Amino acid sequence: MSRYLIAIHHPEDYDAALEDEAMGRDIDALNEEMVAAGVRVFVGGLQPVRAAKAVRRQPDGGLSVTDGPYIETKEHIGGFWVLEAVSLDEALEWGRKAAVACRASVEVRGFN
Repeated sequence: MSRYLIAIHHPEDYDAALEDEAMGRDIDALNEEMVAAGVRVFVGGLQPVRAAKAVRRQPDGGLSVTDGPYIETKEHIGGFWVLEAVSLDEALEWGRKAAVACRASVEVRGFN
């Protein structure tokens, strides 16, 4: 089996407080289905992007820490699952379910 990341993408102004009970139930049901299928390795929701810190390597070899995400973008990862699946096709099926439950776009990517 291979491991896959399913990352949930949110717009930069996403407010988790606006998530309704139905969405919470759908995500809980998806998590239960993943556990029952034996594919879920880890799941995690992330704090808002405004709480992110970026560590950047400087030309002199030093490091700097700045507020905000590492990459300036209109979307960010709001949460993710790590799954063990037989194939990319199976992982994509879980990704489709995640997109429906989270009402958001998702990215499915394998680990090396």
